[in-house]
Amino acid sequence: MTAVQADLHIAHLESQPEIAEGIRIDRPDVADGSALWRIAGDSKTLDLNSSYSYLLWCRDFADTSAVARDETGEPVGFVTGYVRPERPDTLLVWQVAVDEAHRGRGLAGALLDGLVARVARQHALTAVETTVTPGNTASERLFAAFAERHGATVERTVLFEAGDFPDGPHEPEVLHRIGPLSP
Repeated sequence: MTAVQADLHIAHLESQPEIAEGIRIDRPDVADGSALWRIAGDSKTLDLNSSYSYLLWCRDFADTSAVARDETGEPVGFVTGYVRPERPDTLLVWQVAVDEAHRGRGLAGALLDGLVARVARQHALTAVETTVTPGNTASERLFAAFAERHGATVERTVLFEAGDFPDGPHEPEVLHRIGPLSP
């Protein structure tokens, strides 16, 4: 993916489902759950949820998630999210991951832009939220670049302290609220 392609606007993504070298952004389905679980585990940075949760996510939150597929149709990246019930103008991005062989080509940013464009057609989105652990510079750069492309600011506050997690040592989760989004 060229630098120009990495800076695509939402309208361009909507008219160009193929974003690079046979890679297409699509809705996930249940059959993709195992691939998303594998990609998340291979990332070595995401909290790996149970395989069952990825299957459920692909079934119940497919409308607010996206998958990148290679020319064979196999998932090579994904973004999962949901619209917050108490804030229907906000998309919470749960996880973003790209298969190692496809990293460094702007695919995560294209997935995020494509998902926001799709969700915005059904919801009056004004913001995107995500959490990032301290030191995860790749995620910090991804969401800062997203904010810049969409003319938005990023507010950061600690959402969950390390001690909030009952299952052992965990870094704090810093909430990044990005908005307001430009149309």
